[in-house]
Amino acid sequence: MHRLGGEVIGFAEPGVSGAAKGENLADTIRMVGFYSDIIVLRHRIEGAAKFAAEIAEVPVINAGDGSQHHPSQSLTDLYTIRDEFGTIDNRKVMIVGDLRHTRSASSLAYGISRYDNVSLFLVSPTSLRMRPEITDYLSLKGLHYEESENPRDFLEEAEVVYVTRLQRERFEDPAEAERFKLSYVLTKDLLKYARPNAIIMHHLPRIDEIPLEIDYSPHARYFEQAANGLPVRMALLYLYLHEAKSQQPGKPEHPSSKSVPGRCRNLNCISNQPREPIVGRLREVTRRKGETVVQCEYCGRYSKGV
Repeated sequence: MHRLGGEVIGFAEPGVSGAAKGENLADTIRMVGFYSDIIVLRHRIEGAAKFAAEIAEVPVINAGDGSQHHPSQSLTDLYTIRDEFGTIDNRKVMIVGDLRHTRSASSLAYGISRYDNVSLFLVSPTSLRMRPEITDYLSLKGLHYEESENPRDFLEEAEVVYVTRLQRERFEDPAEAERFKLSYVLTKDLLKYARPNAIIMHHLPRIDEIPLEIDYSPHARYFEQAANGLPVRMALLYLYLHEAKSQQPGKPEHPSSKSVPGRCRNLNCISNQPREPIVGRLREVTRRKGETVVQCEYCGRYSKGV
């Protein structure tokens, strides 16, 4: 925003805002909107950005909500792929690691589904696979994807190897997170099987999943990827400030969906926060397997046990 000639106000920690005194998100958003032309919101509660956009008088950019979405990171990732290969169509992309909790992985899957003839390879432990509402959406869009626990299954095909961090802070059981430590480390020995033109990407920060020696590999692109985040987010701010007011609200992702009564079962959903003036919205959707399930319109999650 500074590079665009604007100014920045706000707070990076809840402790310096009214939230520390018990103020709810709705009141915070309304107050911040009085002083700003656009709001960039990162929040631990899933669906918070969608809710904020519904009540704010100014545009809202989702800078990450829980383990659900990180759209500006996804735009940066897509720009990096296009900058490297000239086009995103026809690419073969492998996403590796904690796909259940990593919001940048989810957003990348959603974003890349807009392109033609893309193959997506999802590599993770079985219990950390990408959530079903995301893979169902990929099927709905006709995107070809495959799942495996072994990166070797796809490494020789992949043009983009997108490595994710184990999201320890989002595990309910710390012991489970410890069990998956060092599950997928992209070593030099493993990279011997990669295509000569393959690139390695990472949302950063990395921990142990990419050793420091890989930084000097001709495949490494994660620092360039991070640098690309500056112009991409400048463009996003500019476009929203000048065009967002004229945009029409999007249609439901599932054309056959219909609203149903009920309550979201995800306790980390914005619709389950008792002090927020919000009425949850659920819809019935037909999954790729033909079964009908209930999905929350705020956090996007299916009901437990689905």
